[in-house]
Amino acid sequence: MTKRVAILQSNYLPWKGYFDLIASVDEFILYDDRQCPRRDWRNRNKIKTPTGPQWLTVPVVTKGRYFQKICETEIDGADWAQSHWRQLQANYRRAGCFAEIAEWLEPLYSRRYTHISELNRSFLTAICGYLGIGTTINASSAYELHGEKTERLASICAQAGGTVYVSGPSAKNYIVEDVFETAGIKLEWFDYAGYPTYPQLWTGFVHEVSIVDLLFNCGRQSAQFMRFVTK
Repeated sequence: MTKRVAILQSNYLPWKGYFDLIASVDEFILYDDRQCPRRDWRNRNKIKTPTGPQWLTVPVVTKGRYFQKICETEIDGADWAQSHWRQLQANYRRAGCFAEIAEWLEPLYSRRYTHISELNRSFLTAICGYLGIGTTINASSAYELHGEKTERLASICAQAGGTVYVSGPSAKNYIVEDVFETAGIKLEWFDYAGYPTYPQLWTGFVHEVSIVDLLFNCGRQSAQFMRFVTK
């Protein structure tokens, strides 16, 4: 029996390709036991505005914590939530499906989160629910962590009962393919190329923005512009 597994760090409001990767596997594991990089997708993402893409950044505590893991990274304050929602309103209130998405997305900004992993998982779970993605989502902390880099990924996949490991293409820079072959796990590379355009506010189409752009503009029709979401 085939079981497809993907392992990736949690992101804040990631783009549509991230959710397509989730939808393409049977179990998606949030790899938040890794060191938290600075100025990365863990705590920020882009939305589209009349003047071009703009960052939404969740402030996190980093002073004196250079080697902290993603799962250990605390959110710095709560003012960011109201600010982010105001920016989403200002830039997407004219989108055709804004009211429908706001009904369940806005309450997420009223919750109190202490850590970035907790925040990210809450948003990921809600968005997957709306898109009808039924993939099991777990955290890497649910598994024993052995070895480094490729060995650790293969070990987690094996513990999850995975027979196929699906990886994003950027991991080609460090993954040693032979490790998966030795473990009896097939390695597949996910392809993010070739996504179709969709009705989008403002001039010039931009793919590399948060999934909320697609949701606000297309609502229940969002699956038509993704590959593995079938709802």
